[in-house]
Amino acid sequence: MNIIKHIESRIITIEDQMVMIDADLAELYEVATRDINKAVKNNPEKFPKGYFVELTKNEKNELVENFHRFNKLKHSTVQPKAFTEKGLYMLATILKSPVATQTTLAIIETFSKIRELGRNVQLLSNEKNEETKKPLLQKSGELIAEILDDDLNLSETETTIEINFAVLKFKHTIKRDKK
Repeated sequence: MNIIKHIESRIITIEDQMVMIDADLAELYEVATRDINKAVKNNPEKFPKGYFVELTKNEKNELVENFHRFNKLKHSTVQPKAFTEKGLYMLATILKSPVATQTTLAIIETFSKIRELGRNVQLLSNEKNEETKKPLLQKSGELIAEILDDDLNLSETETTIEINFAVLKFKHTIKRDKK
């Protein structure tokens, strides 16, 4: 699985913000969750309000109920932290390793692509001119392909991705030749 797709699957929404949970970040950075939390505790000036949220007990229970990967948090006495995009950037300045650097770059790319796709969908929902819609649809399709790409070596396959947003239906076909 390509790293951007793996990261995209770890981004969740809490309090109307796209965030990543400390346990997922620890897995991606190949460190212990306590190392992530220690970095925050030792550098409070780098994590002002809005950079992360410490989940409430109810939010933690909801995570455990909705995502099987968080079952290990069920009996934890420590409340998980949910890092916003800004918090992730700051965390990247503290965690130093080749894995951390590559993971941070992939996280930045993923957030950027998701944001750009969101902007395109919003523009497409308001656009009436078909000529103006064409490049937006093309770019949106490319973004979806990048986010969902598995880096598989395929021979002459065609994949159609169809997404039905409330205000528009989006269909994109990806053709690949043998690599």
